[in-house]
Amino acid sequence: MKISQENPLVQEMTNWRRHLHSYPETAFEEVLTQDFIAARLKEFGLEVHEGLAKTGVVGTLTTGEGPSIALRADMDGLDMVEQSGVPHCSKHAGKMHGCGHDGHMAMLLGAAKHLSENKDFKGTVHFIFQPAEENEGGARVMIEEGLFEKFPADAVYGMHNWPELPMGTMAMKAGPLMAACDAMEIRIKGVGCHGAMPHLGIDPVVVASELVLALQSVSSRVVNPQDAVVVSVTQINGGHTWNVIPEEVIMRGTIRSFNPQVQDKLEETINRIVKGVCLAHGADYELDYITGYPATVNDAQETENCARAAMLTVGENHVMLDPTPSMGAEDFAYMLQAKPGCYVWLGTGGVPGGCLLHNPGYDFNDDVLHMGASYWVNLVSEILG
Repeated sequence: MKISQENPLVQEMTNWRRHLHSYPETAFEEVLTQDFIAARLKEFGLEVHEGLAKTGVVGTLTTGEGPSIALRADMDGLDMVEQSGVPHCSKHAGKMHGCGHDGHMAMLLGAAKHLSENKDFKGTVHFIFQPAEENEGGARVMIEEGLFEKFPADAVYGMHNWPELPMGTMAMKAGPLMAACDAMEIRIKGVGCHGAMPHLGIDPVVVASELVLALQSVSSRVVNPQDAVVVSVTQINGGHTWNVIPEEVIMRGTIRSFNPQVQDKLEETINRIVKGVCLAHGADYELDYITGYPATVNDAQETENCARAAMLTVGENHVMLDPTPSMGAEDFAYMLQAKPGCYVWLGTGGVPGGCLLHNPGYDFNDDVLHMGASYWVNLVSEILG
């Protein structure tokens, strides 16, 4: 089944998407978004539950005895100043839908409306609208608050727009698709002194400089080369003037991996490297290692279900079954730890003004709305039809 671009539903999805784009809200503050989503689902005649993980919404559609599946879209925007210049640009200063969650919601709403009017399946579909995907782990919170106890599901499915893929392409694979994401903050404590007399102090800037290079040995020399790992120092902050060696330097960074066993060892490994470099210079340190999202790992059977639905949607020649995994992270991983499932990418081919996710010029490509909604409908048909 394909929802054509001429279908009136596509214009509705476009209107919904642009409205949501204009009023972005960030983690656990998606109050207006929650109200908008819940109102639409009630209009479609679904059972609606609000307030899971503060602002989450779950709509349920049942058409008799049969399996139960969950479809998930994320709701939150980002703390970014939008520079897209589109007419539906963000009206909330300093916030924007820079990752396409507005499109994800619109496509899942479109599928909910279509399925509510065409109940040619047997079973239950839960439409999960999840808050706080960006950094705050809204999926984990929903699960902790009883998501799958309140809304039992045999499997859970998710989708993300992917500007790096050609428009109308879909990609998925069994196994790891997106990386685990940890973070670190290293506080290097030296002895401040005059910049012209460095021998009288312990320079934390030099220590930080050595650490940036030393930490690269994690991926090149410590971890098995077949286990992809990225350790990136993204901030180095220290000092206030040109002729003073500072007392301390703070470094922050991100760590990405796919293998859970590797992820479990990274904190110990990084601590050992930091300790060694600091000891060599006589500096002290504090390491704050934050374990973040796990890797997004798809299950084999559910990936097959998604592949069949994708082929019905965009054609067999436009479905990639072995894409290169992304070092980006996704809190849908928590749902995949709780239930079998699959996460897929929908190619959008970039958009004018900013084709990259998390770019201030980004705007979701409305030309794929009908594809995303069709995919959801086809997936329900494949599993419950």
